[in-house]
Amino acid sequence: MASSSSAASPKHTNRLAAEHSPYLLQHAHNPVDWYPWGEEAFEEARKRDVPIFLSIGYSTCHWCHVMEVESFESEEVAKLLNDSFVSIKVDREERPDVDKVYMSFVQALYGGGGWPLSVFLSPDLKPLMGGTYFPPNDNYGRPGFKTLLKKVKDAWDTKRDVLVKSGTYAIEELSKALSATAGNDKLPDGLSRTAVTICAKQLSRSYDSKYGGFGSAPKFPRPVEIQLMLYHSKKLKEAGKTSEADEDQSMVLFSLQGMANGGMHDHVGGGFHRYSVDECWHVPHFEKMLYDQGQLANVYLDGFIITKDVMYSYVARDVLDYLRRDMIAPEGGIYSAEDADSFEFEGAKRKKEGAFYIWTNDEIDEVLGENADLFKEHYYVKKSGNCDLSSMSDPHNEFAGKNVLIERNELSAMASKFSLSVEKYQEILGECRRKLFDVRLKRPKPHLDDKVIVSWNGLVISAFARASKILRAEPEGTKYCFPVVNSQPEEYIDVAEKAALFIRTNLYDEQSHRLQHSYRKGPSKAPAFLDDYAFLISGLLDLYENGGGINWLKWAIELQETQDELYLDREGGAYFNTEGQDPSVLLRVKEDHDGAEPSGNSVSAINLVRLASIVAGEKANSYLNTAQRLLAVFELRLKELSVPLMCCAADMISVPSRKQVVLVGSKSSAELNNMLCAAHSVYDPNKTVIHIDPWSSDEMEFWEEYNSNVAEMAKRNRDSDKVVALVCQHFTCSPPVSDSPSLTRLLSK
Repeated sequence: MASSSSAASPKHTNRLAAEHSPYLLQHAHNPVDWYPWGEEAFEEARKRDVPIFLSIGYSTCHWCHVMEVESFESEEVAKLLNDSFVSIKVDREERPDVDKVYMSFVQALYGGGGWPLSVFLSPDLKPLMGGTYFPPNDNYGRPGFKTLLKKVKDAWDTKRDVLVKSGTYAIEELSKALSATAGNDKLPDGLSRTAVTICAKQLSRSYDSKYGGFGSAPKFPRPVEIQLMLYHSKKLKEAGKTSEADEDQSMVLFSLQGMANGGMHDHVGGGFHRYSVDECWHVPHFEKMLYDQGQLANVYLDGFIITKDVMYSYVARDVLDYLRRDMIAPEGGIYSAEDADSFEFEGAKRKKEGAFYIWTNDEIDEVLGENADLFKEHYYVKKSGNCDLSSMSDPHNEFAGKNVLIERNELSAMASKFSLSVEKYQEILGECRRKLFDVRLKRPKPHLDDKVIVSWNGLVISAFARASKILRAEPEGTKYCFPVVNSQPEEYIDVAEKAALFIRTNLYDEQSHRLQHSYRKGPSKAPAFLDDYAFLISGLLDLYENGGGINWLKWAIELQETQDELYLDREGGAYFNTEGQDPSVLLRVKEDHDGAEPSGNSVSAINLVRLASIVAGEKANSYLNTAQRLLAVFELRLKELSVPLMCCAADMISVPSRKQVVLVGSKSSAELNNMLCAAHSVYDPNKTVIHIDPWSSDEMEFWEEYNSNVAEMAKRNRDSDKVVALVCQHFTCSPPVSDSPSLTRLLSK
């Protein structure tokens, strides 16, 4: 991170200057003699017989910047590091495999983790000790980073054997713990069906009835928990338990409203910040991560399908329009993140968290003029600053006199207070937000991490594809205000297809059928990981089911074959996170935790269930057997709160027969689009949508090979004048219907 917004020519340059990662480049001019992760650094440590200091972070990480400014830009700290250690920098977004090894060590040893991750290693890469952020100097009885460096050097010189022995033991124990194997070929039937209920009950106990969300501050959105609760609510409804179902659903909807109204939501520019530091969703940690945007857009789309309330479709559009405006490369790939920190003004010496997003009362008055009072009341703007709703909102008084916009009053009540119609009131707010947006554009922008990561693009491809059909159910004439653009929903599928095409063109080898993990000025050196395959396959299935071409479905099947070849433990069940070919990565882990991002194993289990309902015969059975075995590996975990999406997968596989909606009609027909919208207008995670053009030889050949029943349906229902829909379940199909209201009625039964 440059120390001023008008950086002079650098005094120091290290090996990171030759890297592509924005995070590594931020450290290229530190006085610390950084190496990237690789053999050159390991060899240097062996040659000098010194420990390695490994620092892992990412380019939009606030505390990583703090530690850089305090320690890595310090000549004194640099001397300690350069004299007694080999220092290695890793971008966790480029090398999640390396991060997983040492984060697991720190979490197991100290009970917590986070970034920056700071770990000391032996030259053969065994962890010796570690932690997260360290301030430079001793404070409150805790050693600072300088003291720690001296202690580690002394321990290495005097107690090396003990250190290395304990590091080796830690890796051996972690290896056993993180690569479980299945005791059986499938889960006990009872657990398959009850896992969702167990998890939903546990989550309900942590529900915050005052502000929404699950758990206490700091509050993370965790869309996987929302997905679980919606899934459970649907299951209860089907069992006739309406009041319990409504209870689950109302927790979710209240949480979604709380997040949308809060300061974690960027009201002026769209999209969501990383998390809220307080319990009321008000003051956020200001970075914006792509994986949050994709998942949040999807759960707001679910909220809209279930309620038909345009508040939810507005928020989904707000997220997707933010991505279209600020986060998409000209070639179609979608960037990773925007930083929390930025300069308050040109020429400022240091970046500050949230500087780009916060407002003083006077700035609002100056920009908005006659509408300032209305806007300030709506968004709780105060002369003294508004970060006062919780003792956790601003404990160090960093935002004194500053305001983070938050909506605390009912829209209709506010409109009547100002004697305006709701529509006019919303219009004025939209105009105000646009004016503030234009002013904000003149401020120094936060750093953009313009890496294109395959896994995160997969999450967003899914959201754009689903939005293209789900948003067609908005009432006719619905108009939204800024920052929403009022696009035709169909435009969103173009974004999804462009992103998928970017990955296929730039990060996929057509000969080996393998992906690369990320792209910035060319593909990264790192191969892909399990999440890249799993999340992309999920996105491609959504792209196909929402009207994308058969080529995306073919590619998803191809990628699943490669995923099985590279990551599947054929003996023990489930998927490893890496190929296991890199000797510098000491652990090969089977990831199961559904946290800020879902786990690759949870997403894979759902992908396999979906694929098994698209293809037929041996291939379908093989997919289901792999999914059954995967879930059996995590049998004990399915009774815990940490795998909500995997609990959904366990239930999906226990559903006796997944619903199939088969649409037969010409690809060019407008009615096919209407029928696709109807097919997606009812919330049902246990549904597969298949569309087939009986006049396309390419499509007919595909279905003849993979599912001859679908090909047969297409032949029997081929009609040039209309699109025919069949809903099939339990080996029988409904009588064909050929208009979208009839299809919606069929699916709503």
